[in-house]
Amino acid sequence: MKRKIIVILLLVFVILINGNAQRDSIDMPLYEGRSLVIGVIGETPQVREEGHVDFKEVTFEQLEDLDLSPELDAVFITKEHLVEASEPKYTEVYNKVEVPFFYIESKKSHVPFTIEELSYDEVPDLSTDMYATGYYGKDDQYWGYGLYNDVMNETNIKAVYSRIFTTIESLHNDGGT
Repeated sequence: MKRKIIVILLLVFVILINGNAQRDSIDMPLYEGRSLVIGVIGETPQVREEGHVDFKEVTFEQLEDLDLSPELDAVFITKEHLVEASEPKYTEVYNKVEVPFFYIESKKSHVPFTIEELSYDEVPDLSTDMYATGYYGKDDQYWGYGLYNDVMNETNIKAVYSRIFTTIESLHNDGGT
């Protein structure tokens, strides 16, 4: 009898743990739109759409060229480069180049990148629940992408990237980039 109770308790425990793990992740559909080429300043993200979405390393010097649009569909700037990305000399790039920019793990929205007088350190955290922020200067559009249940795990991060890819494609479909 004691053994039966222990087995039942273990089963209930496993079911509860499995249920909690499922609530912390969301299974988003895979991005299946047109192939994309995305410039990255920083580490290339791990995404589910490998082979369908290609990443190309970009430098800050290349940003100043202001003519990225023919070869890239968007530019990602990762967390470790956000302070440099907020330097005033890049504000014109974000506002004029005809590709959207996505600031990965920025808690400060697009504000320090698009307002020349503000640096990254001067702007308070504005989007603490966002994993990424997007900005498209041509149409003055911006987006925020949060993690499912605010849980940072591989599944939720990859789901954010899939949503970003869908946004990028929608700009093409709407006559954007």
